[in-house]
Amino acid sequence: MAMPLRQSIKVATYLAEQKLRRRDKFPLIVELEPLYACNLKCEGCGKIQHPAGVLKQRMPVAQAVGAVLESGAPMVSIAGGEPLMHPQIDEIVRQLVARRKYVFLCTNALLLRKKMDKFKPSPYFAFAVHIDGLRERHDESVAKEGVFDEAVEAIKEAKRQGFRVTTNSTFFNTDTPQTIIEVLNFLNDDLKVDEMMISPAYAYEKAPDQEHFLGVEQTRELFKKAFAGGNRRRWRLNHSPLFLDFLEGKVDFPCTAWAIPNYSLFGWQRPCYLMADGYVPTYRELVEDTDWDKYGRGKDPRCANCMAHCGYEPTAVLATMGSLKESLRAMRETVSGNRE
Repeated sequence: MAMPLRQSIKVATYLAEQKLRRRDKFPLIVELEPLYACNLKCEGCGKIQHPAGVLKQRMPVAQAVGAVLESGAPMVSIAGGEPLMHPQIDEIVRQLVARRKYVFLCTNALLLRKKMDKFKPSPYFAFAVHIDGLRERHDESVAKEGVFDEAVEAIKEAKRQGFRVTTNSTFFNTDTPQTIIEVLNFLNDDLKVDEMMISPAYAYEKAPDQEHFLGVEQTRELFKKAFAGGNRRRWRLNHSPLFLDFLEGKVDFPCTAWAIPNYSLFGWQRPCYLMADGYVPTYRELVEDTDWDKYGRGKDPRCANCMAHCGYEPTAVLATMGSLKESLRAMRETVSGNRE
């Protein structure tokens, strides 16, 4: 795990505080969506399926920052839509960083070089660029040629200017262990991004392409083969060791979607950013008024093939904190990653 040591300590301290306060449900990272508009039409995403009136809306800065502060989460992932299309996205980031929240700005990078001067490098801030494969595969997944090349150039420029850069890669049933290895080798060894996040594709209800999402057994077999030969230890993956075990099928976990809640133009989304069973105005209402026991694999048929990080990474993190053996294992990997 390549999470910076300072961030690891802050998250561990936060988790310890929740345990001392005997809170059984709390946010680890907020998925903040200040807009739904995007400049791409990715086959695996349904955000731009919203009506035109919704796509024109932009969340006010005070509302975005207030939601994060209300939740108390130490980390924020700003997505959308394409957040760089928000005219005040730099101010949202600035205010969150000023409050020492770890902020990841998720972007397809088409606007990144143009907008980069609006941001300042900080240990609390990182651009998170979406890369789903090498040139041909990535451009096919976003339905536009040239996006991969622009993303690569934007990553290089951001690194040159001193920004932390992470990536987020979603893999489908059209992927093979070799295509995963190729893109992660490129990101890790050639572009030298700081951290990489990976996730099996989930059958998002409004996504135009419903044919290429992975099942549970497909996911386990795919990652087991991709991680073979020491790749898992070599890559700077931004995941807990137990979550990577989960992807390989070595362990299984229940879903804890309340730990990575989604806040959008409509409010706090129930139960997660992949399923919309209604919205509430506060995180407290989300936690207290949602029947969490009815969600997850084996409970809700919509969850049958889900192994997404938003539901299972926090479970792995909590399991790590509850085990001295796993805590030491995660610490070793964090220290090792920071030495590279």
